Amino acid sequence: MSSREKEQSIALSAVFQAAELVAILAKTGKVDNTALQPMIDSVLLINASSTEDIYGGQWDYQSNLSLGRNVAKKALGKERSSVNPDTLRYALSLVHLENKLAKTPQMLSTIGQKISQIEQKKAHYDSVLHENIIASISGMYQDTLSTLPFRIQVQGDSRFLQQPYIANQVRAILMSGIRAAMLWRQLGGKRWHLIFKRKALLSALESRS
Repeated sequence: MSSREKEQSIALSAVFQAAELVAILAKTGKVDNTALQPMIDSVLLINASSTEDIYGGQWDYQSNLSLGRNVAKKALGKERSSVNPDTLRYALSLVHLENKLAKTPQMLSTIGQKISQIEQKKAHYDSVLHENIIASISGMYQDTLSTLPFRIQVQGDSRFLQQPYIANQVRAILMSGIRAAMLWRQLGGKRWHLIFKRKALLSALESRS
């Protein structure tokens, strides 16, 4: 396994973690904060020294992304049928939407400015999961990615999705998925790799090194 494949597996795990969290939240109205926090942290971490550092560093990234890694292994392996169809759709949609974003430099610049503003605001709260931080990231998603022609349609229980805080969480998680999809692309990942490089990606996902 090359170091590039290892890094791609980290980015792919994060894409699937975001997708799975959105699917769970939309259906149940709640998610595990231990899986949510590293995803929200990643949105506000711009200048990480390594791919591992984006998701907690070499000692914690595996546990922080364990949900997404497990889902990704199933999706690329023989247990694909056991993966929530919504999760698969969201994961592929995140990769597609990020490709659209990459072609709009002005929007990328706007997102960068907004992240800097939210990063400054973060100092006033004890957690990135504070509702005001979540709302700010959600607003950033609404002001930018939600204006593109392609939009991710989230399906779930309307009783939950109509609640402002849950709707904000969904958009904030989608933003973290875009962050992961951007990383995947920057590391050379392409959508067709999910079909034709499945064996190499699976090997990297299953590695503990």
